[in-house]
Amino acid sequence: MDTAEKIPVGISACLLGMEVRHDGGHKHSRYCTGVLANHFSFRSLCPEMGSGLSTPRPSLRLIEQGDQVRMVTSDGQRDHTDLMADFVERTLPELAGLRGFILMAKSPSCGMERVKLYREDGELLNRDASGLFAAGLKKRYPLMPLEEAGRLNDDGLRENFIERVFLYDDWCQMVANGLTPQRLIDFHSRHKFQLLAHCQRTYRELGPMLGNLKARPLQDIADDYIHAVMEAMKKQVSRGAHVNTLQHLAGFLRDGLSQEDRSLISEQIDAYLREDVPLVVPMTLLRGALRKVDQPYLQAQRYLSPYPDSLGLRNRV
Repeated sequence: MDTAEKIPVGISACLLGMEVRHDGGHKHSRYCTGVLANHFSFRSLCPEMGSGLSTPRPSLRLIEQGDQVRMVTSDGQRDHTDLMADFVERTLPELAGLRGFILMAKSPSCGMERVKLYREDGELLNRDASGLFAAGLKKRYPLMPLEEAGRLNDDGLRENFIERVFLYDDWCQMVANGLTPQRLIDFHSRHKFQLLAHCQRTYRELGPMLGNLKARPLQDIADDYIHAVMEAMKKQVSRGAHVNTLQHLAGFLRDGLSQEDRSLISEQIDAYLREDVPLVVPMTLLRGALRKVDQPYLQAQRYLSPYPDSLGLRNRV
């Protein structure tokens, strides 16, 4: 893909191999640079370096001080909270064009979750904090898909994050072209089966929400809609939910296929349910069946191709 065609995604600089960590090292993610870089145009940031700290530098930790979370050196001698807050305030407005962000786990600046939080006396309080930059990013851009690099080693989490990035990119492109009632309906139409797979409740609720686009200002409806969509998309799709969605798709094609084709698709959906084959097998059969049946509505469904096949994600779920 050309750079112009790639999706803009933020990433912690150390994951690209940049030697910006407190010990002068990096945490190079070969999956990010070797696979995702073919599809994502990365914007790298190191909040600690960006806030004026050098490398190497004393390691940092988060401490609870009254009702505040502060970022201090591990020896407690220096407090860098204000420097980080200034960096976050200056930088976040520049990230509006990103479609996702890959963060360095457990970092007091970039950790999305499970960051250690200490008392002022140095005793560990809990492991439930977020890094200061990650917390600011989440608050400023609640729709933006966020993930930690280490969690991308999990097949399901990796597939879920990348699917969300591509859907969010589609939404942002639609909005950039000008929000209209028809464009909103078209967006919903092509993502309906994804929603069905991720969350049936949200799938059922969003139809009525879009049933009367004159009831409220269109922008208000669109805001409520995409917040519900992105929240639903965070849910990993279970094997049973995929089977239900595949069967729905197969039902639309039933009248246009031979008995042999219908049986083969049904057999492979059952094989997927038994965990004998990966998702890509019944999905490929359904995509092939669409070449034989004139079904523009199904052909437009992003569930069938939510991201490039070259990523190989459905070979492992």
